[in-house]
Amino acid sequence: MPNGHNLHELENQFYRAMLGVYESALRECGHNATRFLQMVNKHGGLQSAKRLLHTHSFQYGFTELWQCGCLRLTMEALVIQPRFSVLFTEEEVQIAKDRLHECGYDIN
Repeated sequence: MPNGHNLHELENQFYRAMLGVYESALRECGHNATRFLQMVNKHGGLQSAKRLLHTHSFQYGFTELWQCGCLRLTMEALVIQPRFSVLFTEEEVQIAKDRLHECGYDIN
């Protein structure tokens, strides 16, 4: 686990990556995820991801990106990246992996 300063920087990087999810989804799939963007701007990237991971169903945006063939652009794909996974509990990382795996995304 990173120390306090590095953890803060990693959270900032994750926030920027979450904004990148929005921008890439719009550019590559035409999916304008305004509610996702509002959530990230209001709660930050990390807390938004944690909230979304603890919902019991697939989010609309996840489904849109899956239908577009762009699961690599999802928040879940960010969560399982080794550099970001340290920000999450093992359970949260597993939720992200399970969602991606269920939709045919190769998580290896």
